[in-house]
Amino acid sequence: MRIFDTHAHYDDRAFDNDRESIINSLAEKNVFAVTDIGCDLKSSEEVVRLTGKYEFFYGAVGVIPGECGNMKDEDLDRLREMAESNKKIVAIGEIGLDYYWEENPERDIQKKWFRAQLDLAGELALPVVIHSRDAAEDTVDILLEYFGNGESERAGKDGSAGRIPTPGVLHCYSYSRETAEILMKTGMYFGIGGVLTYKNAKKLVRAVEAIPMDRIVLETDCPYLTPTPHRGERNYSGYLIHVIEKLAEIKSLSADEVADITWENAKRLYRLNSNI
Repeated sequence: MRIFDTHAHYDDRAFDNDRESIINSLAEKNVFAVTDIGCDLKSSEEVVRLTGKYEFFYGAVGVIPGECGNMKDEDLDRLREMAESNKKIVAIGEIGLDYYWEENPERDIQKKWFRAQLDLAGELALPVVIHSRDAAEDTVDILLEYFGNGESERAGKDGSAGRIPTPGVLHCYSYSRETAEILMKTGMYFGIGGVLTYKNAKKLVRAVEAIPMDRIVLETDCPYLTPTPHRGERNYSGYLIHVIEKLAEIKSLSADEVADITWENAKRLYRLNSNI
């Protein structure tokens, strides 16, 4: 079994005391690839550092909606520089919209910088990692605008244009089955993690039933969203086995089949070499 954690935050201070030992232990839990995801410029810099230190780490750089209130054009330049200078930066993210927290920037500001980072991803021909909370309608509208035909005209890093069949992933998908069916038109993948194992996750289970296995990737969002039976503990990639087992139950597959399918999905999502 090979497990790919497509969305983690090992740069988070929750791992400051034992980050190296935790990461070095992941192979014992069959976790052989991790994408660490930036939330702001500072964490994105740390993501770059981690990808240089650990061979099986990849990264995404971006600014989440809650941190975009003071963004400037120079910040986009810095994200561009990080992505262009490091081949292991495989996506722009996490970016998106979050209307849950009242203290977050105004919605128009969030949408401005969401679009700006989508444009940056297009310029660099990189997929995007989408954060969306209590913002389904606006998220759907913007993603259909950018990727409504399931692919996107994007210029590559060398300046050549090309059609990109995998725009990105909806991180920690939490909306309805009906919204998932609309979003499938964009070609996006759906990140599924510990929430799927919760007793009150009936809406998510219904959505997962409708999402084809070839559009699902595994994620932890660690140190957050720890799956049952470890709720209350710090999350880490070693707990993904519980998500795999729940997915196997829903999809009538074996755990090994779920791990294998989501491994290949993650490689396509992040456009990684077939030999990893």
